[in-house]
Amino acid sequence: MLHVDINTQLAHFEMNIHFEMCNEIMVLVGPSGSGKTTILNCIAGLVHPDHGQILSNEHTFFETGEKPLPARDRQIGYLFQDYALFPHMTVEKNIWFGVKKNERKESNEMIHQLLQVLGIEHLLQKYPHQISGGEKQRVALARALATQPSVLLLDEPLSALDTETRKQCQDELLRLHDMWKIPFIIVTHNLDEAERLGNRIIFLDQGQITDEKWKRYVVSTY
Repeated sequence: MLHVDINTQLAHFEMNIHFEMCNEIMVLVGPSGSGKTTILNCIAGLVHPDHGQILSNEHTFFETGEKPLPARDRQIGYLFQDYALFPHMTVEKNIWFGVKKNERKESNEMIHQLLQVLGIEHLLQKYPHQISGGEKQRVALARALATQPSVLLLDEPLSALDTETRKQCQDELLRLHDMWKIPFIIVTHNLDEAERLGNRIIFLDQGQITDEKWKRYVVSTY
């Protein structure tokens, strides 16, 4: 269970957000500057709200008046809009970057399976500038999941892709979610994409939830 109840003052409005989610795909939709990425950053620990509480599986990420849990300790996978791959590292090194040394042996089989599902085994010795946009997206997904996160955050992960590649990557996201069964939160401006991916769609405007739509019911496995 992920519990988010936050209040923070942004440049042009005050953000008040409350939601809870289980092992579902939640999609955040709204105009630019409505606070979608800020929500992801608060969950990830890259920024901190002014007040509120963020809990994940009974672990406290943020609580008013207490020291926030550092981002590195939150077990969050984050796929940024520009993928943020390290240009000087091979695909293989990018994927393994966040895995702790003492966890590498036990992660080996899981990452091998991930490479097979995403179809990127043949890219391991290439560098980011040598692969396509769709391939970069798959590599960034593999890196985000390699740390075995409890939550996966995706900030407009498919916006730079052509229509056909975007559809393929949507299929992969759905397949990965079915395998991992953890909360996915996806930011997008594309309503068709939101309808295709989301179990639940939250509409935002100026830091407020203006509407909420359930596409299908998801049973929690907690």
